[in-house]
Amino acid sequence: MDEINGGTPPSEQPRAFPDDPHGPPPEKVYPPPALAVGGGGSNTPPPPPPADEDDEEEDGMLRMSFLEHLEELRSRIIKMVYGFGVVFLLCMIFCQELFKIVMAPGFDALKRIGNPENHFVAISPMEQFSIIWLWTPLVAAIFLGSPWILWQVWSFIAPGLYQKEKRLAVPFVTATAGLFILGGCFGYFLAFRYGLTFLFSLGGFAGIVNMISIDQYFSMFVDVMLGIGLVFEIPVLIFFLTLLHVASPSFLLAHSRYAILAITILAAIITPTPDFFNMMLFAVPMCLLFFLGVFASYLLVLKRENRRFPWKPFLAWILSVILIVGAAIGWLMWKFSYHLTWHWPFLMK
Repeated sequence: MDEINGGTPPSEQPRAFPDDPHGPPPEKVYPPPALAVGGGGSNTPPPPPPADEDDEEEDGMLRMSFLEHLEELRSRIIKMVYGFGVVFLLCMIFCQELFKIVMAPGFDALKRIGNPENHFVAISPMEQFSIIWLWTPLVAAIFLGSPWILWQVWSFIAPGLYQKEKRLAVPFVTATAGLFILGGCFGYFLAFRYGLTFLFSLGGFAGIVNMISIDQYFSMFVDVMLGIGLVFEIPVLIFFLTLLHVASPSFLLAHSRYAILAITILAAIITPTPDFFNMMLFAVPMCLLFFLGVFASYLLVLKRENRRFPWKPFLAWILSVILIVGAAIGWLMWKFSYHLTWHWPFLMK
């Protein structure tokens, strides 16, 4: 046994645990060897993996509970009402001037017919009060207060968006409110004005006198203004459908014939009269806006794929088309002795 123990008796061997004479000797724990980086035998630990871009953006997102969302919604609605109320009160101060603006297309249409017996009438005693002092300022406040309302809508949904999506705040509000107001201007200066002229002149051959109630006139005015204003939001709708990967430019172009059919049906519904002339006043701009939205969605796809749109050749092509069409129109006007005027149909001999 002495030879097995190396010539030293067990009683004389050093103990690892002085307090426990019968305990086993301890095992020496060595730390795990560090991974060498770069093949040079260095013990430097590997660098941490790069942070994901989506994780960094999610860190900037505001997380709220359900009750906090309701409180935020309540706060935004109150701000909407306050802002809209201020604009409405300002419009009430100038309600008479605004009502003259509302009636201008109707008087202009009656003037074009040339019959002095055509005029507007008020049938009920409260008709003038409700339209002049209530509904006219309300409609004007909807258009003038639309930027403030859209900004509050965006401010409510912005906390749930990524940082790169929050950068769309100003373009979203500007484009949406601008297109809505532009649609109202298009309806006021073109569609509604010349549509009324066409309708009022239909019975002129039979000596029919137009005596239109201001209530019926104002109802038609509101339908046209708000309808065209909402229709002008088609590019914004198409852009956000592409942003959410619901649609793509290729898909929209491939099914454009169905879109044109749907636009024609929608124009027939929005148009206050069933005639073809007024329907085309609605349908043609809507089709142009549809293809404008497809072009905007195509620019979004190019940016998503880190590609650039060839603006210089595109603008050169557009300018060439404008010059060719303008030269052709000018030649036709010179050949047939036409000149420009400030009233419909803008070309006179």
